Amino acid sequence: MRLAANLTLLFTEAPALRRPALAAQAGFDGVEVLFPYDHAIAEWQDALGDLPVALINTPPGDWAAGERGWAAVPGAETRFRDDFRRAVDHALGLKAGLIHVMSGIASGPEAEATLLRNLDWAAGQAGSVGLVIEPLNPIDMPGYFLNDFAQTARLLAQFDPSTVGLQVDLWHVWRLGRCFADVWRDFGPLARHIQIAGRDGRHEPDAGSAAELANLQGFSGWIAAEYIPSGPTSENLGWMDTVRGR
Repeated sequence: MRLAANLTLLFTEAPALRRPALAAQAGFDGVEVLFPYDHAIAEWQDALGDLPVALINTPPGDWAAGERGWAAVPGAETRFRDDFRRAVDHALGLKAGLIHVMSGIASGPEAEATLLRNLDWAAGQAGSVGLVIEPLNPIDMPGYFLNDFAQTARLLAQFDPSTVGLQVDLWHVWRLGRCFADVWRDFGPLARHIQIAGRDGRHEPDAGSAAELANLQGFSGWIAAEYIPSGPTSENLGWMDTVRGR
């Protein structure tokens, strides 16, 4: 099992470029960074050293204004392509294995057609970097285009699974009212990246998270800790041994 620390949410008591060292000291095997765009690629390279980067996201736009990416937003194709090229540059510079393509706030058949066209274009631009898409729950992410695993799987069926795959987040599974065992049975073969948290407030992964991960079979990708720490990150990492079955 390869555990990655989400540096956007974890170790926030330190500046962003100090967090890779803290993650390595804590025993994480790698990291993910949702939005690495506030720092130059060279700065991240110095901060990361040899620490692997599992995943980054495409730029979301103005998060505070409610923007959540552009891949499924009709009329925003130019913005999507510009931002995607930026994501590829960062992914290659950071040696990130995956880019999570954010669909954005949209709905309806035109949005679906836009997403399919943009993903097809992006897959041809990504080179050695894999792409993933993820259904997000409408409680935390109202209006986000992808909000259902069956919907996401139907779209993924249009692509070679080696180029575009599924990202699965335990928190979103639960908030969608789904059982992880059922989701994994039905959609696990599509998964390339997993994110974990605890059920209570999206804090540290707990025994329930560990029990869910026991359902994994044949998964060799990264499992990323994407949660809101209940206190200083380094003081609440006992869950790592639980998840690893120690």
